[in-house]
Amino acid sequence: MKWTLFASVVLLASAHVLALLRFPCAQLVLDRLDPLVNPGAIPSPHLHQIVGGNSFNATMDPKKDMPKESTCTTCQFSEDFSNYWTAILYFKAKNGTYKRVPQIPNSGFDGVNGGMTVYYMQDGLYDFAQKSKVTAFQPGFRMYIGDVNARSRKDVERFRQLTYTCLDTINTRDPQTLDFPAKPCKTGIMTALRFPTCWDGKNLDSPDHMAHMSYPESGSFETGGPCPATHPVRMGQLFYEVIWDTSKFNNKDDWPADGSQPFVWSFGDSTGYANHGDYLFGWQGDALQRALDNPCYQTCTTLKSQNNAAMNKCAGKRVVNEDIDGWIKELPGGYQANYRK
Repeated sequence: MKWTLFASVVLLASAHVLALLRFPCAQLVLDRLDPLVNPGAIPSPHLHQIVGGNSFNATMDPKKDMPKESTCTTCQFSEDFSNYWTAILYFKAKNGTYKRVPQIPNSGFDGVNGGMTVYYMQDGLYDFAQKSKVTAFQPGFRMYIGDVNARSRKDVERFRQLTYTCLDTINTRDPQTLDFPAKPCKTGIMTALRFPTCWDGKNLDSPDHMAHMSYPESGSFETGGPCPATHPVRMGQLFYEVIWDTSKFNNKDDWPADGSQPFVWSFGDSTGYANHGDYLFGWQGDALQRALDNPCYQTCTTLKSQNNAAMNKCAGKRVVNEDIDGWIKELPGGYQANYRK
């Protein structure tokens, strides 16, 4: 995947109007809640980092109007009350204890408290004009990408686009790997999650939260591949970037004695293959469709925006009271590296 050109164009955004919906969402909460995979469970099995509307809770009834339930959002576009979340990254020290890896803002988003960068795109990453017509997600829509049990390259390859980048600078975008970087990364590690883009046109969800969506029949979203007959509706591509500040853990003397990489997901995966993400649609009215029909970049006059202070202020409080930030002997939920309950 050739990202160097993409990174360069993003850096020139202040001087040129780009048709690419890219925006930051500050951290809403770190908690063991998962209303998609483990609805109603308090706590859910493993720890997540969540951004978006502050109505996020353990249940998230799809029949409720998320924008009306929320009073604020941690995302830049104040009409977006969706929730976006991923697992949390931990460092495992040589002595077997764990420490949470903090998140830092992406390039161009200084002042945003951690969180992630969210993209909605009409065309592939190499077509910055973004001219295609795509359908926005609908109220009640939700989906998931990845496999929490994946522990091999074969397991993760079926998802195509769940990757890691070892950052030399905040703007590094190549190379991308499917597993954790094996060396210290000067600025941190960026995880990228790109969701499927073809919808069956009927179901807002499915039992595995994936079957109602599909990848293109051939090629990819980036190359303009056609949607299969079973999933004929072409949606915008939803895409997350999360930057983990692993630079604080770059002393190899603290790494495992066998020289293996020291990072592990909050559910125990130390291969990196089980990277996954969740999404609950919550845009207000037709705001997302308007933005996709009139593509823009960051300073989007089609949408209402809010400043960093308002985004950061929307942060909530954790429901599950447990130590997630100290040096801990086991991951929240009782996990150990490479072990899953």
